[in-house]
Amino acid sequence: MKITFLGTGTSQGVPVIACECNTCSSPDPRDNRLRTSLLLETESTTLVFDAGPDFRQQMLREHVTKLDSILLTHEHKDHIAGMDDVRAFNYKSKDAIDIYSEERVQKAIRKEFSYVFSEYQYPGIPKMRLNDIPDQKFSVMGIDITPVRVFHYRLPVYGFRVGNFAYITDANYIPEESKEKLYGVKYLVINALRKEKHISHFSLREAIDIIREISPKKAYITHISHQMGCHADVSEELPKGIFLAWDGLSFSCDD
Repeated sequence: MKITFLGTGTSQGVPVIACECNTCSSPDPRDNRLRTSLLLETESTTLVFDAGPDFRQQMLREHVTKLDSILLTHEHKDHIAGMDDVRAFNYKSKDAIDIYSEERVQKAIRKEFSYVFSEYQYPGIPKMRLNDIPDQKFSVMGIDITPVRVFHYRLPVYGFRVGNFAYITDANYIPEESKEKLYGVKYLVINALRKEKHISHFSLREAIDIIREISPKKAYITHISHQMGCHADVSEELPKGIFLAWDGLSFSCDD
């Protein structure tokens, strides 16, 4: 199973247009962060976790020619705004793309992309097939996925565990029963917005504390704002086995 970070950034934090921070002017390509999204590939299946405004650019950059399903953590625009661009995959597969989300998120999708679900189907619109995420383990194209409930301040969102890999983003609290689902993973991806505490996202220190509790073989930080600082500087501060992810980073999850 191969994991690729499509994006590791966020709309949160300092507005890029007005920003004069070191991160914005950094020549290091690892500091160029598109909105957070993740690609999971096996020999037969391609899944994407979240499809924000940069979805099309990310798919082109990674030369993704096949997409089976999109799994959504929650309904915020920086995680769903790019879904109109599934139409290219519709054209190739001659089928709708399966979208997995909870009922509240489906309601937001139907509102945001009302033309997709209208009675009159305008020629060329994207095709999406909405599927519920159950409370327990479910299967997508032969891949077993365990939903992990976490909280984005007061908003319940989903993280996901697939085998020895787990993905958590846009969270600042993980209930104990959800941590139980994470124990034993070898590879953990978790969000950290910045070093300072935030109302709805883990800070870097909070994310490190969670990583130490779960104790994976390797952990990667994602959903990083410019307020975190430059990749090279932050990486020097991280404990062994914890890495600041960057757009385009790939790794394989061995058994």
